[in-house]
Amino acid sequence: MRIEVAGPGCTKCKTLMQLTEQAVAELGIPAEITKVTDLQQIMKLGVMLTPALVVDGKITSMGRVPDMAQLKEMLRLAADEGRA
Repeated sequence: MRIEVAGPGCTKCKTLMQLTEQAVAELGIPAEITKVTDLQQIMKLGVMLTPALVVDGKITSMGRVPDMAQLKEMLRLAADEGRA
């Protein structure tokens, strides 16, 4: 699974990165997590509001930091889709 946390480096972006790393570890999902801070690359991803979470090329969250339960559910669903 490829996970991208898109944002310029604001506090919310950093929080989303930390929560994402924690959720992946707790779920035991194999994933490559990268931070995308370049504005051109963020726009190429289709992100209009930051922070954003992009999983396997699909925007799963934009303009907010989901709580841990929501984040885990997003990642579980994406992992299940990847296995199908």
